[in-house]
Amino acid sequence: MTRDEPPVEDEAVASSARNARPSRWRMLRRDRAAAVGAVVLTAVALVAVLGPLFINDRAQRQDLDASLRAPSLSDGVYGLLGTDVLGRSMVARLIEAAGTTLSVAVPAVLCSLAIGSGIGLWAGYHGGRRESVAMRIADVILSFPSLLIAVVVLYVFQPSALNLVLILAVTRIPVYLRTARAEAAELRSRLFVDAARTFGTPSRMIIYRHILPIALPTLLTVATLDFCFVMLTESSLSFLGIGIQPPDVSWGLMVAQGRQYLQTAWWITVLPGLAIVLTTVSATVLAAWARIATDPAQRWRLTLPSKRRPAQAAVPPETTP
Repeated sequence: MTRDEPPVEDEAVASSARNARPSRWRMLRRDRAAAVGAVVLTAVALVAVLGPLFINDRAQRQDLDASLRAPSLSDGVYGLLGTDVLGRSMVARLIEAAGTTLSVAVPAVLCSLAIGSGIGLWAGYHGGRRESVAMRIADVILSFPSLLIAVVVLYVFQPSALNLVLILAVTRIPVYLRTARAEAAELRSRLFVDAARTFGTPSRMIIYRHILPIALPTLLTVATLDFCFVMLTESSLSFLGIGIQPPDVSWGLMVAQGRQYLQTAWWITVLPGLAIVLTTVSATVLAAWARIATDPAQRWRLTLPSKRRPAQAAVPPETTP
Protein backbone atom coordinates (compact mmCIF):
# COMPACT_ATOMS: atom_id res chain seq x y z
CA MET A 1 0.00 0.00 0.00
CA THR A 2 1.42 3.39 -0.96
CA ARG A 3 1.35 6.46 1.23
CA ASP A 4 -1.23 8.23 -0.97
CA GLU A 5 -3.76 5.41 -0.79
CA PRO A 6 -6.27 5.58 2.10
CA PRO A 7 -6.28 2.66 4.55
CA VAL A 8 -8.72 -0.09 3.73
CA GLU A 9 -10.05 -0.05 7.30
CA ASP A 10 -10.95 3.65 7.05
CA GLU A 11 -12.81 3.08 3.81
CA ALA A 12 -14.74 0.20 5.35
CA VAL A 13 -15.68 2.25 8.42
CA ALA A 14 -16.80 5.18 6.29
CA SER A 15 -18.81 2.91 4.01
CA SER A 16 -20.53 1.21 6.96
CA ALA A 17 -21.33 4.60 8.50
CA ARG A 18 -22.92 5.78 5.27
CA ASN A 19 -24.97 2.61 5.02
CA ALA A 20 -26.04 2.80 8.68
CA ARG A 21 -27.31 6.38 8.27
CA PRO A 22 -30.86 6.10 6.87
CA SER A 23 -32.01 8.52 4.20
CA ARG A 24 -34.97 10.84 4.70
CA TRP A 25 -36.87 9.01 1.98
CA ARG A 26 -36.37 5.66 3.71
CA MET A 27 -37.47 7.08 7.06
CA LEU A 28 -40.55 8.58 5.44
CA ARG A 29 -41.52 5.25 3.92
CA ARG A 30 -41.22 3.56 7.33
CA ASP A 31 -43.66 6.02 8.91
CA ARG A 32 -46.98 5.19 7.29
CA ALA A 33 -48.87 8.17 8.69
CA ALA A 34 -46.23 10.65 7.49
CA ALA A 35 -46.05 8.92 4.10
CA VAL A 36 -49.81 9.20 3.68
CA GLY A 37 -49.66 12.86 4.71
CA ALA A 38 -46.92 13.53 2.17
CA VAL A 39 -48.95 11.83 -0.56
CA VAL A 40 -52.05 13.88 0.31
CA LEU A 41 -50.16 17.18 0.32
CA THR A 42 -48.45 16.31 -2.96
CA ALA A 43 -51.79 15.46 -4.53
CA VAL A 44 -53.34 18.72 -3.31
CA ALA A 45 -50.40 20.71 -4.69
CA LEU A 46 -50.58 18.96 -8.07
CA VAL A 47 -54.34 19.49 -8.27
CA ALA A 48 -53.95 23.17 -7.38
CA VAL A 49 -51.22 23.75 -9.98
CA LEU A 50 -52.29 21.50 -12.86
CA GLY A 51 -56.04 21.24 -12.28
CA PRO A 52 -57.01 24.65 -13.75
CA LEU A 53 -55.37 23.66 -17.03
CA PHE A 54 -57.98 20.92 -17.54
CA ILE A 55 -61.20 22.36 -16.10
CA ASN A 56 -61.14 25.63 -18.13
CA ASP A 57 -64.27 27.59 -17.08
CA ARG A 58 -66.28 24.69 -15.71
CA ALA A 59 -65.97 26.03 -12.15
CA GLN A 60 -68.01 29.10 -13.17
CA ARG A 61 -70.24 27.53 -15.82
CA GLN A 62 -73.87 27.57 -14.64
CA ASP A 63 -76.58 25.06 -15.53
CA LEU A 64 -79.81 25.67 -13.61
CA ASP A 65 -81.29 22.45 -14.95
CA ALA A 66 -78.61 20.55 -12.99
CA SER A 67 -79.09 22.53 -9.76
CA LEU A 68 -78.33 20.60 -6.55
CA ARG A 69 -77.74 17.36 -8.41
CA ALA A 70 -76.47 14.67 -6.07
CA PRO A 71 -73.10 12.94 -6.63
CA SER A 72 -73.50 10.41 -9.40
CA LEU A 73 -71.41 8.31 -11.76
CA SER A 74 -73.85 8.82 -14.65
CA ASP A 75 -72.92 12.48 -15.27
CA GLY A 76 -69.26 11.94 -16.05
CA VAL A 77 -66.22 13.11 -14.15
CA TYR A 78 -67.53 16.60 -13.46
CA GLY A 79 -70.74 15.22 -11.95
CA LEU A 80 -68.94 12.77 -9.72
CA LEU A 81 -69.29 15.02 -6.63
CA GLY A 82 -72.59 16.63 -7.59
CA THR A 83 -73.42 20.27 -8.33
CA ASP A 84 -74.23 23.39 -6.30
CA VAL A 85 -77.36 25.54 -6.35
CA LEU A 86 -76.37 27.14 -9.68
CA GLY A 87 -75.58 23.81 -11.31
CA ARG A 88 -71.82 24.29 -11.19
CA SER A 89 -69.65 21.18 -10.95
CA MET A 90 -68.34 20.54 -7.46
CA VAL A 91 -65.28 18.75 -8.86
CA ALA A 92 -64.28 21.80 -10.88
CA ARG A 93 -64.97 24.19 -8.02
CA LEU A 94 -62.96 22.12 -5.54
CA ILE A 95 -60.02 22.12 -7.95
CA GLU A 96 -60.17 25.87 -8.50
CA ALA A 97 -60.68 26.49 -4.77
CA ALA A 98 -57.56 24.44 -3.99
CA GLY A 99 -55.48 26.78 -6.13
CA THR A 100 -57.00 29.87 -4.50
CA THR A 101 -56.51 28.57 -0.96
CA LEU A 102 -52.89 27.57 -1.56
CA SER A 103 -52.18 30.85 -3.39
CA VAL A 104 -53.03 32.64 -0.14
CA ALA A 105 -51.56 30.26 2.44
CA VAL A 106 -48.22 29.47 0.75
CA PRO A 107 -47.12 33.08 -0.04
CA ALA A 108 -48.19 34.23 3.44
CA VAL A 109 -46.14 31.50 5.11
CA LEU A 110 -43.09 32.08 2.87
CA CYS A 111 -43.13 35.86 3.41
CA SER A 112 -43.46 35.57 7.19
CA LEU A 113 -40.80 32.82 7.23
CA ALA A 114 -38.28 34.89 5.27
CA ILE A 115 -38.84 38.17 7.12
CA GLY A 116 -39.24 36.75 10.62
CA SER A 117 -36.31 34.34 10.31
CA GLY A 118 -34.00 37.01 8.91
CA ILE A 119 -34.78 39.48 11.68
CA GLY A 120 -34.67 36.78 14.36
CA LEU A 121 -31.29 35.40 13.29
CA TRP A 122 -29.82 38.89 13.06
CA ALA A 123 -31.17 39.93 16.46
CA GLY A 124 -30.25 36.65 18.17
CA TYR A 125 -26.68 36.68 16.84
CA HIS A 126 -25.90 40.28 17.79
CA GLY A 127 -27.91 40.35 21.04
CA GLY A 128 -28.07 43.47 23.19
CA ARG A 129 -30.32 46.33 22.20
CA ARG A 130 -31.07 44.88 18.77
CA GLU A 131 -32.42 41.71 20.33
CA SER A 132 -34.50 43.67 22.84
CA VAL A 133 -36.06 45.89 20.18
CA ALA A 134 -36.89 42.94 17.91
CA MET A 135 -38.49 41.00 20.75
CA ARG A 136 -40.57 43.98 21.90
CA ILE A 137 -41.90 44.43 18.36
CA ALA A 138 -42.80 40.74 18.28
CA ASP A 139 -44.55 41.05 21.64
CA VAL A 140 -46.60 44.01 20.40
CA ILE A 141 -47.79 42.07 17.34
CA LEU A 142 -48.53 38.97 19.39
CA SER A 143 -50.56 40.98 21.91
CA PHE A 144 -53.32 41.31 19.30
CA PRO A 145 -55.14 38.17 18.09
CA SER A 146 -54.17 37.61 14.46
CA LEU A 147 -57.71 36.74 13.43
CA LEU A 148 -59.04 39.93 15.02
CA ILE A 149 -56.42 42.05 13.24
CA ALA A 150 -57.32 40.40 9.93
CA VAL A 151 -61.02 41.03 10.49
CA VAL A 152 -60.49 44.73 11.29
CA VAL A 153 -58.04 45.41 8.46
CA LEU A 154 -60.06 43.56 5.83
CA TYR A 155 -63.24 45.27 6.99
CA VAL A 156 -61.65 48.73 6.65
CA PHE A 157 -59.87 47.99 3.38
CA GLN A 158 -61.16 46.09 0.37
CA PRO A 159 -61.15 42.31 0.91
CA SER A 160 -58.85 40.72 -1.67
CA ALA A 161 -56.36 37.90 -1.95
CA LEU A 162 -53.40 40.34 -1.86
CA ASN A 163 -54.61 42.08 1.29
CA LEU A 164 -55.27 38.69 2.85
CA VAL A 165 -51.72 37.52 2.13
CA LEU A 166 -50.20 40.72 3.51
CA ILE A 167 -52.14 40.76 6.77
CA LEU A 168 -51.58 37.04 7.41
CA ALA A 169 -47.86 37.38 6.67
CA VAL A 170 -47.46 40.33 9.06
CA THR A 171 -49.34 38.67 11.91
CA ARG A 172 -47.26 35.45 11.64
CA ILE A 173 -43.82 37.13 11.55
CA PRO A 174 -43.35 36.98 15.38
CA VAL A 175 -43.65 33.18 15.34
CA TYR A 176 -40.53 32.82 13.18
CA LEU A 177 -38.77 35.80 14.76
CA ARG A 178 -38.90 34.29 18.24
CA THR A 179 -37.89 30.82 17.03
CA ALA A 180 -34.97 32.11 14.95
CA ARG A 181 -33.82 34.41 17.76
CA ALA A 182 -33.71 31.50 20.22
CA GLU A 183 -31.72 29.34 17.78
CA ALA A 184 -29.22 32.10 16.97
CA ALA A 185 -28.77 33.07 20.63
CA GLU A 186 -27.91 29.47 21.48
CA LEU A 187 -25.56 28.98 18.52
CA ARG A 188 -23.60 32.24 18.72
CA SER A 189 -21.49 30.90 21.60
CA ARG A 190 -20.57 27.65 19.86
CA LEU A 191 -16.93 26.91 19.11
CA PHE A 192 -17.31 26.90 15.31
CA VAL A 193 -18.93 30.35 15.42
CA ASP A 194 -16.11 31.67 17.60
CA ALA A 195 -13.59 30.21 15.16
CA ALA A 196 -15.28 31.89 12.19
CA ARG A 197 -15.38 35.17 14.08
CA THR A 198 -11.71 34.85 14.97
CA PHE A 199 -10.76 34.46 11.30
CA GLY A 200 -12.54 37.72 10.50
CA THR A 201 -15.65 36.32 8.81
CA PRO A 202 -18.34 39.02 8.50
CA SER A 203 -21.41 38.65 10.68
CA ARG A 204 -23.79 38.20 7.76
CA MET A 205 -21.69 35.35 6.38
CA ILE A 206 -21.54 33.64 9.78
CA ILE A 207 -25.33 33.83 10.03
CA TYR A 208 -25.80 32.59 6.47
CA ARG A 209 -23.19 29.83 6.39
CA HIS A 210 -23.05 28.54 9.97
CA ILE A 211 -26.22 29.45 11.88
CA LEU A 212 -28.93 29.32 9.22
CA PRO A 213 -28.26 25.69 8.09
CA ILE A 214 -28.65 24.48 11.69
CA ALA A 215 -31.75 26.56 12.44
CA LEU A 216 -33.44 25.91 9.10
CA PRO A 217 -34.92 22.45 9.92
CA THR A 218 -36.64 23.87 13.00
CA LEU A 219 -37.93 26.86 11.05
CA LEU A 220 -39.30 24.65 8.28
CA THR A 221 -41.08 22.47 10.84
CA VAL A 222 -42.68 25.58 12.34
CA ALA A 223 -43.62 26.74 8.85
CA THR A 224 -45.37 23.45 8.12
CA LEU A 225 -47.47 23.80 11.26
CA ASP A 226 -48.08 27.47 10.57
CA PHE A 227 -49.36 26.58 7.11
CA CYS A 228 -52.29 24.82 8.80
CA PHE A 229 -53.07 27.87 10.91
CA VAL A 230 -52.90 30.26 7.95
CA MET A 231 -55.10 28.05 5.80
CA LEU A 232 -57.69 27.73 8.57
CA THR A 233 -57.59 31.50 9.11
CA GLU A 234 -58.18 32.14 5.41
CA SER A 235 -61.06 29.68 5.42
CA SER A 236 -62.55 31.34 8.50
CA LEU A 237 -62.30 34.82 6.97
CA SER A 238 -63.81 33.61 3.70
CA PHE A 239 -66.60 31.93 5.67
CA LEU A 240 -67.30 35.27 7.39
CA GLY A 241 -67.47 37.03 4.04
CA ILE A 242 -64.35 39.22 4.37
CA GLY A 243 -61.84 36.89 2.74
CA ILE A 244 -61.95 35.60 -0.83
CA GLN A 245 -64.79 37.26 -2.72
CA PRO A 246 -66.91 35.87 -5.61
CA PRO A 247 -66.43 35.14 -8.48
CA ASP A 248 -63.22 33.71 -6.97
CA VAL A 249 -63.75 30.63 -4.86
CA SER A 250 -61.93 29.04 -1.92
CA TRP A 251 -62.72 26.10 0.31
CA GLY A 252 -63.88 28.37 3.12
CA LEU A 253 -66.14 30.34 0.78
CA MET A 254 -67.65 27.10 -0.54
CA VAL A 255 -68.50 26.05 3.01
CA ALA A 256 -70.19 29.41 3.60
CA GLN A 257 -72.16 29.26 0.34
CA GLY A 258 -73.49 25.78 1.06
CA ARG A 259 -74.37 26.04 4.74
CA GLN A 260 -78.05 26.89 4.04
CA TYR A 261 -78.38 23.74 1.91
CA LEU A 262 -76.78 21.46 4.49
CA GLN A 263 -79.91 19.36 4.98
CA THR A 264 -80.87 19.05 1.32
CA ALA A 265 -77.46 19.13 -0.40
CA TRP A 266 -74.83 18.14 2.17
CA TRP A 267 -72.06 17.72 -0.40
CA ILE A 268 -71.80 21.47 -1.04
CA THR A 269 -70.51 22.08 2.50
CA VAL A 270 -69.10 18.72 3.55
CA LEU A 271 -66.74 18.20 0.60
CA PRO A 272 -64.78 21.48 0.90
CA GLY A 273 -64.77 21.08 4.68
CA LEU A 274 -63.34 17.58 4.25
CA ALA A 275 -60.66 18.98 1.93
CA ILE A 276 -59.66 21.50 4.60
CA VAL A 277 -59.49 18.81 7.29
CA LEU A 278 -57.45 16.37 5.18
CA THR A 279 -54.95 19.02 4.15
CA THR A 280 -54.41 20.41 7.65
CA VAL A 281 -54.17 16.98 9.30
CA SER A 282 -51.69 15.81 6.65
CA ALA A 283 -49.53 18.89 7.16
CA THR A 284 -49.63 18.42 10.95
CA VAL A 285 -48.59 14.76 10.73
CA LEU A 286 -45.81 15.57 8.27
CA ALA A 287 -44.55 18.38 10.51
CA ALA A 288 -44.37 15.98 13.47
CA TRP A 289 -42.34 13.55 11.36
CA ALA A 290 -40.04 16.32 10.09
CA ARG A 291 -39.34 17.48 13.65
CA ILE A 292 -38.01 14.02 14.55
CA ALA A 293 -36.29 13.39 11.21
CA THR A 294 -34.25 16.61 11.42
CA ASP A 295 -33.19 16.08 15.03
CA PRO A 296 -30.04 13.92 15.22
CA ALA A 297 -30.86 12.95 18.81
CA GLN A 298 -34.35 11.70 17.89
CA ARG A 299 -33.83 10.41 14.36
CA TRP A 300 -33.17 6.85 15.56
CA ARG A 301 -36.88 6.51 16.43
CA LEU A 302 -37.78 6.46 12.74
CA THR A 303 -35.29 3.68 11.98
CA LEU A 304 -37.03 1.15 14.23
CA PRO A 305 -39.71 -1.17 12.84
CA SER A 306 -43.18 0.22 13.40
CA LYS A 307 -44.09 -2.59 15.85
CA ARG A 308 -41.11 -1.81 18.11
CA ARG A 309 -41.44 1.97 18.26
CA PRO A 310 -43.93 2.27 21.14
CA ALA A 311 -42.03 -0.20 23.33
CA GLN A 312 -38.56 1.27 22.75
CA ALA A 313 -39.38 4.94 22.27
CA ALA A 314 -37.40 6.07 25.30
CA VAL A 315 -34.08 4.26 24.84
CA PRO A 316 -31.79 4.66 21.80
CA PRO A 317 -31.00 1.37 20.05
CA GLU A 318 -27.31 1.51 20.79
CA THR A 319 -28.02 1.40 24.55
CA THR A 320 -30.26 -1.68 24.43
CA PRO A 321 -28.64 -5.12 25.01
